[in-house]
Amino acid sequence: MNPKRRSLRGFTLIEMMIVMFIIVTLVSIAVPAYSRAVVGAKETVLRQDLYHMRQAIDEYTMDKFKAPQTLDDLVSGGYLKSLPKDPFTNKTDTWQPIMEDTLLAVDQTEPGITDVHSGATGNGLDGTPYNSW
Repeated sequence: MNPKRRSLRGFTLIEMMIVMFIIVTLVSIAVPAYSRAVVGAKETVLRQDLYHMRQAIDEYTMDKFKAPQTLDDLVSGGYLKSLPKDPFTNKTDTWQPIMEDTLLAVDQTEPGITDVHSGATGNGLDGTPYNSW
């Protein structure tokens, strides 16, 4: 058999198996890292949404001298453009408002929503439940 002709025949089965092993190894490393990155991004969005809603609740309470009775009061009062979607449930109606009888300010006349939590089930990357954030 001519040596030049032998080199033109293609890859051997061993070479193909080695390449497939390398690809599978790289994918098995990349997929979990990508999944953690996606969850981390959703957690960041959730933290930001909760921060903005809590800030809007406080501003509404200080401006109107009463706490909002529903989260929609924040939208109708112009403190939020719209209720954000919970990044884990993809819904705007799963937020859990916390109603309390305490007054946040001396001149506040009516109690209402003082805090808001996510309605998502599951735990964050730090181990705490999303609905306790």
